[in-house]
Amino acid sequence: MSRKFLTLALSTCLSLTACTVGPNFTPDRIKVPDAFVEQPHPATADALAQSAADMKDWWSQFHDPMLNELVDQAIKGNYDLQIASQHIIAERAVRRQAQSAWYPQLDVAAGGGDDRYSINIDNWPLRPGNPANRPEASVLTYGARATWEVDLFGHIARQVEERKRIVEESIENRRGVLLALLAEMATDYVTLRSVQERLTVTERAIDVAVRSRELTEKLYTHGLGNTLAVAQAQTEEHLERARLAPLHEQEERLMHAIAVLVGDMPGQLEEELEKRRPIPDLPRFPDSLPSIVLANRPDIRVAEAEYAADTARVGIAVSNLYPKFMIPLTFNPNASAAYQAFQAGGMAWSFMMMATLPVIHGGRYTAAIAQARAEAEGSRLNYRKTVLRAFADVEDAMGDWRHNAELVEQLNQASVDAGLARDRAQKLFGAGLTGYLNVLTTEQTALSAQDQAVVGRLARVRNAVALYIALGAGWQGKALTDTRLPVEVNQQNAFVRAFTR
Repeated sequence: MSRKFLTLALSTCLSLTACTVGPNFTPDRIKVPDAFVEQPHPATADALAQSAADMKDWWSQFHDPMLNELVDQAIKGNYDLQIASQHIIAERAVRRQAQSAWYPQLDVAAGGGDDRYSINIDNWPLRPGNPANRPEASVLTYGARATWEVDLFGHIARQVEERKRIVEESIENRRGVLLALLAEMATDYVTLRSVQERLTVTERAIDVAVRSRELTEKLYTHGLGNTLAVAQAQTEEHLERARLAPLHEQEERLMHAIAVLVGDMPGQLEEELEKRRPIPDLPRFPDSLPSIVLANRPDIRVAEAEYAADTARVGIAVSNLYPKFMIPLTFNPNASAAYQAFQAGGMAWSFMMMATLPVIHGGRYTAAIAQARAEAEGSRLNYRKTVLRAFADVEDAMGDWRHNAELVEQLNQASVDAGLARDRAQKLFGAGLTGYLNVLTTEQTALSAQDQAVVGRLARVRNAVALYIALGAGWQGKALTDTRLPVEVNQQNAFVRAFTR
């Protein structure tokens, strides 16, 4: 009878096809424009492939070997990135825990000892004074206990699906950390170079102010000037010298920040970074960019993974309304002596098929389903909001890139014009047609214009970095390589499919 029951139960479980209840995740399709409003030309068929190739390792397009080296060091040594990697490893372990529920759970145990029973109980068959029937026994026991949940309605499957989506979310979060790291490194580096250029300009301006003050004092001693001119010259010199301290402070802070980004102690890179270099070159952007490139943004991928995970949670809540089937098996022989423990008379086991079904719980499970559905809908709406915000980021970055080009052009032209005025003043002075004080004045003006041009170039490069980050560029190339974390999320994910109409 027992063998027939066991055979029937197993055959029934194996013949039934699991029915996973609850909604299946489908990407939310969003109608988006083919191109961005702020780009000068409409997107072409080859623009996607070209832009993807150009933006993989976008920092290399600044043509600065030291920046490339710092980015490589940051990818290997940055602690935020390592912490994000550990989150992925932890979430993968939790997913494996959820998958383990698909398999039988087996525990074994063994033990032994002596038992003594009380004789001070009425009708106890063993009475005091009878040495042949002492209330003592030696017991040896061993056995195993196994359980297996038959996932007929997908309760376990939905839990595994939820953990899978959370793993994807952690991968995309790491990519977001990576993009933030790339942006911060590039921004700090170009800012450092601009500060150093401004230091050079300021040092030259101090030299001009010193010569101007000395000339003014000399004219005053010869009776050709007055104390007002001397005071003005001294004031100009002090103001120029005062500009050095904030620039040196900013330089040191940037060098410390870069060292921390690569995982070093502040000050470790100063010897190399304090060597002054020019601001890196501006990259060349493609003339057109299809809006599909926004599929690269990790925040959009995170929002989609959250939506998928919340959809799986709806399935988990729904599955709680359905029966759960368990197959418990207990094998627990026991005997008074070791040689008896393996005899047929000492065998003890139990096997059965159990089912549980919720009946009355005051609406708890239906309320949980309503909660899960509302949270899933909220995630879907958040996904749409994230897409809109991503488009706004790109449009803003493109607008800044285009408008700042005009600003930088005017500042550069002003620097050129001021340099021409300085050269002409020097020629006039050489011909004896103007005083040397006019030469110093025009040189101060030229240096001030040059300083403004440096600030403008910095803004231009930072706009380029912001545009790359807004497009979600940087994690697809060399920065993605990590032997400890094989990629599990295909780059052409559901978001790309949702963009394809």
